[in-house]
Amino acid sequence: MKFKLLLQTLRPPFLLLTPAVLALAYGLARFEGSRIDALTAIEVFLAALAAHVSVNALNEYQDFVSGLDATTLRTPFSGGSGTLPSHPELARSTLHAGVLSLLLCMALGLHLAWARQPLLFVFGLVGVLLVIGYTRWINRLPWLCLVAPGTGFGLLMVLGGKLALSGSLTMLDLFLAITPFFLVNNLLLLNQYPDIEADAAAGRRTFPIVYGVEASNRIYLLFLLAAYLPILLLGATGELPMASLVALIPLPLAAFAWLGARKLGEEIGTAPQFLAMNVAATLLTPLLLGLSLLLAG
Repeated sequence: MKFKLLLQTLRPPFLLLTPAVLALAYGLARFEGSRIDALTAIEVFLAALAAHVSVNALNEYQDFVSGLDATTLRTPFSGGSGTLPSHPELARSTLHAGVLSLLLCMALGLHLAWARQPLLFVFGLVGVLLVIGYTRWINRLPWLCLVAPGTGFGLLMVLGGKLALSGSLTMLDLFLAITPFFLVNNLLLLNQYPDIEADAAAGRRTFPIVYGVEASNRIYLLFLLAAYLPILLLGATGELPMASLVALIPLPLAAFAWLGARKLGEEIGTAPQFLAMNVAATLLTPLLLGLSLLLAG
């Protein structure tokens, strides 16, 4: 029972984001002619998953000890798991899980950098700083908070994963990493709307708190267009196989989420279907894109 409760603090449903974005890294490596070593692929996955588990656990712990959990309006997609306020005895175990996951990520990352590509040391260092600093410091810097999630998942995981798998990066990698970069930024941006009041009271300065919901909605739309434009342009110019245009299918889901944000603003948590569509678009787009490249490789 205790293990099941502890597992909830790691936010298992949110961990689906890791394989979704890594599918793009694997697809790019295969499409560009690299032979994917199975052990390296597993190591990349475990390192990325450990990083994601760590940031989830540390965020849960820090939100609990700061008192934020007591004032947050929870939705299925925001506001934490709610486990620690009900079971405060698990707080230390959650902290330990976050720290151990980070140490595992660092160990795997160091091995990959040593064995595959020294540039991965830089990717790993930035990633560790994001994990450690996100809840305590980055959430007080609105522009950095806005782009930190996409940097971690869209740039570090996709480009770092591709670099570990193939040993090199190409312009195609850079252009396509833009897609999960903007989508994951939008994922966290919209999930911050229901928490605006509680986050502000706790001293956070997220983008919606500092600049307001209307400005955040405009940023969401801009990021949405920027996420799908590379797929459309690269598909039209033949740099991507036509099958990769399947990744445009989730675009209406993200557009639906944007319409919900415009209509409800910070009350979007009362209609979780909009947040759900935002999550679905963020997961499906890199997954479909990655699978199309794997099949074409």
